Amino acid sequence: MNSKVNLNSILGLIVVVTIAITGSVLLGNWLHNVEAASLSHAPLAQLPASQYAVLAWNDLGMHCYNRDFKDLAVLPPFNTLWAQVIEIGDPPQVITTGVSVEFLFADNTYSVGKSNFWSYDQQLFGVDLPPNVGLTGVGLSGQMTVTGDHFEAVGIPLTEFSDSAPTTPDPYQLATIIVKQAGSGVELTRATVVAPVSTEMHCDYCHYNFGPGNDDIGTGVVEQNILTLHDEENSDEYPPGHTGMLMNRRPILCAECHSTNALGAPGVAGLPSLSNAMHEQHDGKVPDSLDGCYNCHPGPQTKCLRDVMASSNSKLYCVDCHGTMYQVSKKRNPWLNEPRCDNVACHGSGYAQDQPLYRMSKEHGGVYCEGCHDSTHAIAPSREFNDSIKFSALQGRNGPIDICTICHSSWPLLAGPHNKLYSPPIIYLPILNR
Repeated sequence: MNSKVNLNSILGLIVVVTIAITGSVLLGNWLHNVEAASLSHAPLAQLPASQYAVLAWNDLGMHCYNRDFKDLAVLPPFNTLWAQVIEIGDPPQVITTGVSVEFLFADNTYSVGKSNFWSYDQQLFGVDLPPNVGLTGVGLSGQMTVTGDHFEAVGIPLTEFSDSAPTTPDPYQLATIIVKQAGSGVELTRATVVAPVSTEMHCDYCHYNFGPGNDDIGTGVVEQNILTLHDEENSDEYPPGHTGMLMNRRPILCAECHSTNALGAPGVAGLPSLSNAMHEQHDGKVPDSLDGCYNCHPGPQTKCLRDVMASSNSKLYCVDCHGTMYQVSKKRNPWLNEPRCDNVACHGSGYAQDQPLYRMSKEHGGVYCEGCHDSTHAIAPSREFNDSIKFSALQGRNGPIDICTICHSSWPLLAGPHNKLYSPPIIYLPILNR
């Protein structure tokens, strides 16, 4: 046996042991710099990962809008982005001062021409909006507003059509979030975030001319078939101030009469909410299944339910969390009364929500749940590559975030999110013998 000690082997072992001990700092900082810079196409000098990180997300898993507004409107173009800026340290701090946050869509800079919403905004919402400006006065780029402990841009009039392919739907549009130092304008960090948006609502599956949804109606236009049916069944019950055939008052905003928390519209007292009315009318006609839900919610092409629960072995779909069509039709406060992560049948108290809605809840260090886990219906790891970009930029792989040194200067020894202890990653390097 050759008893000669190989110096290269010893050095290699030292490297492995050293990295195993300190790998958290090395890996966290290295990935944060290299991956963020490469995926956001920003120079490393502009991304001082040792100082700041940004967690950004869309508030919902999907925002829908009507493809055509000339006859009726369920929802307008209305997207929302949130962001939290973290000053990295021990402990890290969520900050809203000393920095500004901007958003933009590099390949989606205009909406007029991709949607006819601006031709009917006055009739539907009583406002004459400038081109490419949404109902809240927000455009397709600009400053995000400080709201408590985070930054947000609410009501972005985004369409599903990129500038580079203005006739091809792309429901997973990419926004760039840029954090700058207040005053100097020096870029501190950035993120690439999905803003999901789709028009794939298939009323045409049932409401085509003389279709099963309107077997004696054939106007030649799906939306007009629906309005004609509504007039036939309900015109003698239209409330005061809303009388007259809908077909004679087009375009019609459904929320004119039916309340919806999606728009904050109160509707008319005594009438069911839009959600309740839609689910009640279609109960027994649309299957209580994922495919059934995709008849109206986006959709067999969009497949907006793309999160880890749907794509993992669990195979949890719409009905498993939200209930059947009948159950949803009886919800007292749609959009604001939704499934909870801390339900005993789901994750339990270890994933407690501090607010009724997951998307509004915070946990570790005041960070929003969606900051680490991503949006409802897109909880990481998502099926869609675009959803993974921001996670790969921060930690070198898809989410959820579990590399503590994204926010901490050094690996913490105490329990972290959900009262769990997280182990630092270990990098194994090959030992070279010569």
